[in-house]
Amino acid sequence: MANKIKLTQYSHKAGCGCKIAPADLEKILSERSEQHFKELLVGNQSNDDAAVWDIGGGLGVINTVDFFMPIVDDAFDFGRIAATNAISDVYAMGGKPLFANALLGWPIETLPLELATEVMNGAREVCRNAGIPLAGGHSIDSKEPLFGLTVTGSVRTENLKRNNLPQVGDYLFLSKPLGTGIMGTAIKRGLAQELHAKEVVDWMCKLNSIGVELGANAAVHALTDVTGFGLLGHLLEMCGDEFSAELDWKNIPYFSFLDTYLKQNIIPDNTYRNWNAWEHKVGGVIEMEPFQILNDPQTSGGLLIAVSPEGVSSIRTLFTQNNIPFVEPIGRICARGEKVVLLKA
Repeated sequence: MANKIKLTQYSHKAGCGCKIAPADLEKILSERSEQHFKELLVGNQSNDDAAVWDIGGGLGVINTVDFFMPIVDDAFDFGRIAATNAISDVYAMGGKPLFANALLGWPIETLPLELATEVMNGAREVCRNAGIPLAGGHSIDSKEPLFGLTVTGSVRTENLKRNNLPQVGDYLFLSKPLGTGIMGTAIKRGLAQELHAKEVVDWMCKLNSIGVELGANAAVHALTDVTGFGLLGHLLEMCGDEFSAELDWKNIPYFSFLDTYLKQNIIPDNTYRNWNAWEHKVGGVIEMEPFQILNDPQTSGGLLIAVSPEGVSSIRTLFTQNNIPFVEPIGRICARGEKVVLLKA
């Protein structure tokens, strides 16, 4: 009976689509104070992927936390996806994960405990693949299932990558296809074809472990992972107040079968909330398909990489070595213009 239970029917939102809308989050964080700890290399001022603390000797400790509600029905896959997503934040800083702790919220009176065990087993598998222990954790009795990890990692401070320090002329690469939010919505509605769902799960469970090599690559100037704010939102964070970017729509990777679901109007609510937050910053011809895909809230998405022209060949080689087929740049960082992001057909 347990394997017939569909986890997505027990949560009101899915995966990183659970994130608080950008405008609401900005209100919550509006009174954050300046940091006065010289050891805190990366804090909450830049909306980066993780915090980094300088422990001396050229080393930094990375710490992050990430959790969400089910984006898939299978408990084991839910654990794998949530763990992959959380560990990604360390890779997005150019670092190496060291260990993780689990965060579990489970509706004890509603869902069998055996399913929670499967969630944990999925997370353990991913941690093993990443070469780290799932060392401990914390659990609560909650109304909806929740799962994620806190992850601690390390980085040589000279290899630390931030999300907002690109340079004019940098090329942009993306290491995973877009569309996990759309497909998570299709799964929740019971409309996802099995082969399509499997391909999406496989990508969401692919570790962004190339982040370690990207950290050591001096040609990489900025790095982040694409999650709940979609490609547009995370690119806007990368541009900050100093830069703009051009996106080349024809090179942006997304699941080839998305049109099947977009024709059925399968779109996460956060697609619209994302767009409402930064529509005024985006220019170009935003037709329906780019709108739906570029604002799609990703779960366990790929790394968005800003690399100098001299480093493009190294990114292509790294992608090929790691079975990532998206070897064409999706855009370029430019001097600040009237719009922060300009979409080219």
